[in-house]
Amino acid sequence: MGIDRREFLKIAGLSAMMGLGGKAAFDLLVPGEVEASLKDTPLTQAKRWGMVVDMDKMNDEIMDRCVEACHRIHNVPDWGDPKVEIKWIWKETYEHTFAGQGHDYQGEEFKERNFLILCNHCDNPACCRVCPTKATWKREKDGVVMMDPHRCIGCRFCMAACPFGARSFNWGDPRKAPEELNTQFPTNRDYPTRTKGVVEKCNLCAERIAKGQFPACVETANEILKDSLVFGDLEDPGSNVRKLLRSRYAIRRKPELGTGPNIYYVV
Repeated sequence: MGIDRREFLKIAGLSAMMGLGGKAAFDLLVPGEVEASLKDTPLTQAKRWGMVVDMDKMNDEIMDRCVEACHRIHNVPDWGDPKVEIKWIWKETYEHTFAGQGHDYQGEEFKERNFLILCNHCDNPACCRVCPTKATWKREKDGVVMMDPHRCIGCRFCMAACPFGARSFNWGDPRKAPEELNTQFPTNRDYPTRTKGVVEKCNLCAERIAKGQFPACVETANEILKDSLVFGDLEDPGSNVRKLLRSRYAIRRKPELGTGPNIYYVV
């Protein structure tokens, strides 16, 4: 008895998994399945996730640890070359973080200080509007801006549209990054590795949120110094982020552009 195309693909997929000796299932998903699987995963309750970086507590050690934790968990490769750098979270100076918001009389402590940078998971993300394949989208349930590398065609329209430089392009195959710089790559077999020619970015640790866990950067930062990174529901007046934003002065990156960043900085 013959089988139709759907059954054939199902059998072929199972065979491939067995033949690859349990390779991470995300690596084998067809376009769109990453999006579907993450959308269907039960989430902890929140209408709009947001984060506050308390710069009174944040320092370079905490930032470096946050970067290491995020990149390790999400298999972000280190190429050892800033021209082809892949980054989900990183450090930047005040001038590059808050371009146009400084002035001639600003203290040196601000000019020379580093700030922790990641995707802003905007309310009105320009990146999502320009993507021709809907490889990047904003989740209606909690506002997280997602990225499906299996649907990405590498046009880089999203990179051009993002005013924060929060997206990276894989000029090479991440799985072939220099071994001396990535001795344990990939370190997390539960998270999908990417391919050459696709864009990637911070997903606010959607896979951890789905399990009721904090994003890796938040967990790491608070292990070092409590409340240096605060994460919560911006729509909940009683949440920890809302309480902090009511009591302290905070700024956002390029708010005048109208994207509505959901990452705040207490300064």
